[in-house]
Amino acid sequence: MSRPPNPEFQEWWNKQRDKSSISPDSDTDTTGAAAFFAVEISDSSAAADKDRRPRVRSARQLSFLYLLRFNQIFHIFAHLVTGLVSVVRTANRRIVNSPSFRRSESRFYKLIKFFLFVVVVLLAFELVAYFKGWHFAPPSLHKAEVLGMVELVYASWLRLRADYLAPPLQSLANMCIVLFLVQSVDRAVLMLGCIWIKVRGIKPVAAMKYGVKDAGEDEESLDVEEYPMVLVQIPMCNEREVYQHSIGAVCVQDWPKKRMLVQVLDDSDDFNVQLLIKAEVQKWQHRGVNILYRHRLIRTGYKAGNLKSAMSCDYVKDYEYVAIFDADFQPAPDFLKKTIPYFKGRDDLALVQARWAFVNNDENLLTRLQNINLSFHFEIEQQVNGIFINFFGFNGTAGVWRIKALEDCGGWLERTTVEDMDIAVRAHLCGWKFIFLNDVKCLCEVPESYEAYKKQQHRWHSGPMQLFRMCFMDILRSKVSWGKKANLIFLFFLLRKLILPFYSFTLFCIILPLTMFLPEAQLPTWVVCYVPGLMSVLNILPAPQSFPFIVPYLLFENTMSVTKFNAMITGLFRFKGAHEWVVTKKSGRSSEADLITFSERESTPLVENTGIQRSTSESGLGEWNREKLSSKSRNVRSNRLYRKELALAFILLTASLGSLLSAQGIHFYFLLFQGITFAVVGLDLIGEQIS
Repeated sequence: MSRPPNPEFQEWWNKQRDKSSISPDSDTDTTGAAAFFAVEISDSSAAADKDRRPRVRSARQLSFLYLLRFNQIFHIFAHLVTGLVSVVRTANRRIVNSPSFRRSESRFYKLIKFFLFVVVVLLAFELVAYFKGWHFAPPSLHKAEVLGMVELVYASWLRLRADYLAPPLQSLANMCIVLFLVQSVDRAVLMLGCIWIKVRGIKPVAAMKYGVKDAGEDEESLDVEEYPMVLVQIPMCNEREVYQHSIGAVCVQDWPKKRMLVQVLDDSDDFNVQLLIKAEVQKWQHRGVNILYRHRLIRTGYKAGNLKSAMSCDYVKDYEYVAIFDADFQPAPDFLKKTIPYFKGRDDLALVQARWAFVNNDENLLTRLQNINLSFHFEIEQQVNGIFINFFGFNGTAGVWRIKALEDCGGWLERTTVEDMDIAVRAHLCGWKFIFLNDVKCLCEVPESYEAYKKQQHRWHSGPMQLFRMCFMDILRSKVSWGKKANLIFLFFLLRKLILPFYSFTLFCIILPLTMFLPEAQLPTWVVCYVPGLMSVLNILPAPQSFPFIVPYLLFENTMSVTKFNAMITGLFRFKGAHEWVVTKKSGRSSEADLITFSERESTPLVENTGIQRSTSESGLGEWNREKLSSKSRNVRSNRLYRKELALAFILLTASLGSLLSAQGIHFYFLLFQGITFAVVGLDLIGEQIS
């Protein structure tokens, strides 16, 4: 059997034969033979040159290499497909199992899905045109050459969008730009007013001040007649996490106990929560605090119905002022001493509103962004309106009302989900004035999960539109000046409650994506980038420590526009869900220093005055902490999926591809990052997860 040929040996043999061949001018053949059998010694450089020469691969080796590459590509592709299928299955399972999926789809979500379909079709048109080179030489119906079917369709589409679609879209864009500029001017004017207040040192001045009680001073030594009768109300509903905070903080107010009554207005439908709140009330009753527990059998009207029922008690007529605190609010011990003096000598003053301060504003990105918004609301909007026009919307808590003013404007009404704004507007129409105290702060917490924040924002933007429909004619028929009427209608309601969510959603989530596929209608760069950036800087000035979050704040505000726009339309046209009230989920957080101070302040005087053992006079913080730890160990946290936000994420990312084809730089980056933000929010990756 013959040995198979060896190509490498054959190549080496041929090279050696070429080296040993006899030159034509050689004299004898012996030189060639000697050279053949001699050993050639070469230097290292020659060997290196020889090694650097490319190796010759056989056909079998190349085939094996290509098969290996194809196998790697196939495995990568298979992993990607498997991961995508897994994500789709998980998303579908979470959507199907979510409560929102079991409800019928809203009209708004159906419109968003239809808009997504339109955008995908438009992107398909643009991709075909791009690969055929029609962006540089588009087909035209006016040319003489014969067009194919695809060219004819695309040429007809170009004519349709230029003559019929782009003009109305451009008109809508121009209208939204005007509204955007008007709202921006309003923000700038408010900021200038705040700067004027800071420079001139303008602030409300109280007619008197209460002294600070000494540690060993007895209450009997005080002249209690100087202290008016104050009713303190704490409305709550299933507030298991925070009921102790508010009750405990109110009960240690530095105010004569004989001149203060605390009403705990419990609307809880959880019997266990009712027992916990009753036990807390009884604990403070044993410590000498004048506190009552009230529970309604017929729980109608939400918070407004709860407050209305409490104000109908016979003993309320003995009190002059009422302070209201939600279940998660923790007023400082001197809260009443800092707010009540402003009523002295001002018979036309109805409300003294304190500012909110947050114990969890640094908990996560969501709470930081909320802190930016609320800081602007309190320090800019409410402070400026309180100084210059003595009117602003009541915040529903951390405020003291004159009971006579509440009765004069009709008391609490159950007609809307924003009972605080309702009674503030009616009191303003009756001629009463408000004061905002920016330096008096009341501790509370902001929602830490997107689910809780979304429901809160829906109520805050749906209720004002319901109220505007109901009180529009009352505003026109009222006896206040036309300037106050114009401020209520155009600034308070239309500009800040209707126009703001309308243009924000329409301009940046509808018009901007469409202009990527209808280039005849355009949005200037300053509308997309410069003015929003400037407004974000103005909004963040009251919270300068939040400047590193200015870009996430701008993107998140545009993301929240879909919730605010939906709520505004729902309340304005009274769609389903307009009167929906969901109690904002609380986490029960409080800073460690606050808890320690609160515990020491609460336990020490009680041991001296009541004779109760220290073990029974503790504030219950240890039991509360153990309960929180056990409840956290039982809860399983999971993300939710929000369909509107995810659909808009696909719309904006699709539009970013369209802008990439047409080489629109700033629009591409804005759409890309805004689409990613919508996706992050839609996947519930912002804030704390819902348990």
